Amino acid sequence: MPVTLVLGGARSGKSRYAKSLIAALPPAWKPPWVYIATAEAEDDEMAARIEAHRARRGPDWRTVEAPRDLAAALAACANTPVLVDCLTLWLSNLVFADADIDAEVERLEDALAAAAAPMVLVANEVGSGIVPSYPLGRRFRDLQGALNQRIAARADRVILMVAGLPLALKGTSERIP
Repeated sequence: MPVTLVLGGARSGKSRYAKSLIAALPPAWKPPWVYIATAEAEDDEMAARIEAHRARRGPDWRTVEAPRDLAAALAACANTPVLVDCLTLWLSNLVFADADIDAEVERLEDALAAAAAPMVLVANEVGSGIVPSYPLGRRFRDLQGALNQRIAARADRVILMVAGLPLALKGTSERIP
């Protein structure tokens, strides 16, 4: 099944666009669709952001929380269209948990390969900014860049969001709202 990667900076319109791709699927893929959320509410501000995202999704979406075990969440939803939002928060959760990043990315790739329904994954493009001044920031930027490259290589379609505008980098786009 097709895999789409939607990349972009903060507030570039990634999530809105990714939701529109799922909503535009043929009628055979009717709701409820699955929204796999990787964020964790570590403070009040993040809890408010999560709640606002949830409210904007509406009743067509079933939310599955998977801050670290994304592969298992995808495997459990393999027959339903899925939107993963986002790989960047998932990766940061893994880094702070001192997980084996390569093994987790391999598990993610296996889950994507086994999917029987369209998958849309959202990730931040972190390589366009300044070089972080601290080692953990540089390590995370490098890991995110490698993750984005691995997922983009296996994706059927890659879209870069800039200022709310989708730019097709790979594959065709039947619908760019």
